[in-house]
Amino acid sequence: MQKIVPCLWFDHAAEEAVTFYTSVFPDARIVNLMRYPTEDLPDFQKDYAGQVLTVEFELAGQPFTAINAGSEFPFTPAISFFVGFDTGKDPRAREQLDALWGHWPTAARC
Repeated sequence: MQKIVPCLWFDHAAEEAVTFYTSVFPDARIVNLMRYPTEDLPDFQKDYAGQVLTVEFELAGQPFTAINAGSEFPFTPAISFFVGFDTGKDPRAREQLDALWGHWPTAARC
């Protein structure tokens, strides 16, 4: 079965974002991390030499790829992901939701 893998473009913050996501979501892991080469980069990428290029990660089995690049494609309100906490399936769902929300930076809450 083929899955859709959302690719998230970060403005120089992919590794930091993925580290945060995988630290607060249960059943989360970094799958693969690739770096920009240190040599022979085009001029517009020279500042990225050796830095993270992409981070593949999973949250509850859902794969994502974080792209570490510039400010060309910022997040917009059109980008949305929902995390379900179903008390019918997990009696601790509310407790887990509150714990996750408590880790989220206040400025990022919508």
